[in-house]
Amino acid sequence: MPVKIFKRPDSQVWHYRGTAAGRRLRGSTGTADKELAKRIASEAENRAWKRHLDGPGASVTMAQAALAYRSAGKSARFLEPIEDHWQDTPIREITAGAIRASAIQLYPNAGPATRNRQVIVPTQAIINHAAELDWCAPIKVRRFRIDTKPKKPATREWVDAFTDSSSPHLGALCLFMFGTGARIGEAVALTWADVDLEARTATIQKTKMGDGRIAHLQQPLVVAIANIPSNRNPHEPVFRYLARENVRKAWDGTIKRAGIEKLPPHSCRHGFATAMLRAGVDVKTVAERGGWKDVRTLLETYAHAIADPTVTDAIFGTDLTRYDPAQPVSDGKIKGNSE
Repeated sequence: MPVKIFKRPDSQVWHYRGTAAGRRLRGSTGTADKELAKRIASEAENRAWKRHLDGPGASVTMAQAALAYRSAGKSARFLEPIEDHWQDTPIREITAGAIRASAIQLYPNAGPATRNRQVIVPTQAIINHAAELDWCAPIKVRRFRIDTKPKKPATREWVDAFTDSSSPHLGALCLFMFGTGARIGEAVALTWADVDLEARTATIQKTKMGDGRIAHLQQPLVVAIANIPSNRNPHEPVFRYLARENVRKAWDGTIKRAGIEKLPPHSCRHGFATAMLRAGVDVKTVAERGGWKDVRTLLETYAHAIADPTVTDAIFGTDLTRYDPAQPVSDGKIKGNSE
């Protein structure tokens, strides 16, 4: 909308607001003189257009912005297809709608989550990093809607049945993911140099979400890892798999032998989050311990784990009384059996 001046109810000073060159303008003119206020607002609008047409962002291309983003040490994951798509397109010509369209073009057969993760998020990050350098205006892109379905978590009973029918290293792998919330890629990348059984810790190195973390090893997990046959070479993978793809065949075979429901390795991570949330651990702690960078994502994905309507019983404490219509009410109290 055009830039206009206005007064707030409790002020005699004129303010201005509006849009120019794709940027939202808002501020105080610092004067009660209407004509002077109009001139000040007009100059603010002119500066925005001059910056857009002649400023540093006027000729900055996506290729240059992506290079600056990489040089700043930001994650390069998913960047190459985006760079190839936009090449030397000026940033100011890249709109939110065009970014959404590029996600469909780059990943025509992918779901909304993939398009969000691999196109919208990194493209927006590149442009907003350029905005921090005063090369352009920041951008906000609407994500593709994701219909989140409750994920099937592994339970402790499922994990125990799996480990009883597996090799020591595969059983320990399963238990590690369930006990720490590690992703399969993080687990297979674990080396003996990352593990300190005496301190009961494992260092999960830099992950797809950015930072690494220190995982606590519960006693059953310490025992399982200690029982893996190995010469404990510091550079040797703890669970003996070189890549996540190597796990699938042995994983499915163990499930078949155990006669349990077929669940993927990632269900152990789901089991970690579900068990922690149902145990009453706060969401922030669960996210930190399991390596979720975004608490909102954790909540959206695992809301079913804490969707117990009886949690409101806590208002009246834990010593609850069940209402029995056969029992009379005396002195304002329900006579019944304690829960």
